[in-house]
Amino acid sequence: MTLALLCSGQGPQHPHMFALTGSAPEAAGLFAHAAAFLGGWDPREIARTETDEALHRNETGQLLCTLQALAAAAALGDAVPARRIVAGYSVGEVAAWGVAGFLEPPAALALTVRRARIMDAASVAGDGLLFVRGLQRSVIDGLCKRFDAAVAIVNPGDAFVLGGNGAALDALGEAARGAGAVRVVRIAVTVASHTPRLAAASIEFRKVLNGVSAGRAIGAGPRLLSGIDGATVLDMTSGLDKLAEQISHTVEWATCLESCAEAGATGFLELGPGRALSEMAASAYPNIPARSLEEFTTLQGVRTWLERLGK
Repeated sequence: MTLALLCSGQGPQHPHMFALTGSAPEAAGLFAHAAAFLGGWDPREIARTETDEALHRNETGQLLCTLQALAAAAALGDAVPARRIVAGYSVGEVAAWGVAGFLEPPAALALTVRRARIMDAASVAGDGLLFVRGLQRSVIDGLCKRFDAAVAIVNPGDAFVLGGNGAALDALGEAARGAGAVRVVRIAVTVASHTPRLAAASIEFRKVLNGVSAGRAIGAGPRLLSGIDGATVLDMTSGLDKLAEQISHTVEWATCLESCAEAGATGFLELGPGRALSEMAASAYPNIPARSLEEFTTLQGVRTWLERLGK
């Protein structure tokens, strides 16, 4: 059995996102560590009580989503098979480094906070992201050129996340509907992630990554994928280069899922929050079982599914 673990990006955080992980004793230290970045406020309480707007602020959202993936991995422990592939969507790639064991989880949380702050500092007020489904890449590229936007993420099935100025994205969305797009939705993210508008943030984050030390040797243990090309991380330096570049370069998520399938994945498990990644995997590779942590009511249910998957 080879399990592909998918670490979610920000956007789907919600009040009940820690329903399965919040009381897991294996994850208690991670919640305490994350609280230190939140003025001592318990992240579980923030998720339950804060407004939707507050939950989707860049720094808070990135930290909560990274925490969820790390907490899920800690809570599942040995139930996750030794043969596994780990990929992260947007900020989920930082979590993926921790889930794969190449960063210590507290270091991954600290890097997530630094990353968010650097992105905020480099961002222009009003920037954001737009989801568009149902148009070919050539049409999308033409719209991006017309409205000074860029492709931030390539998802399977002619689905794209576009980044740019908010007003321009609204106009682009109308043009996309007119061109026949089947779905156009603004994403609750306030930076134009994974576009050249954040080139300065990539440079600054790479400087931060110079001080990172590996939790385990690259090449030992799980296979970790880089978001910008779906390639396996083979060494620390080039892997961290790509992790920094990802802030201002297109995330090729469809390629990441393809790499999981080509590497022999026999199941996908999205660590959450949300179900978007597992739904994409199920749509693109219907013969490979795909589930999200949020589909289960207990951690034991996840463990039972993993056990059955391995038989």
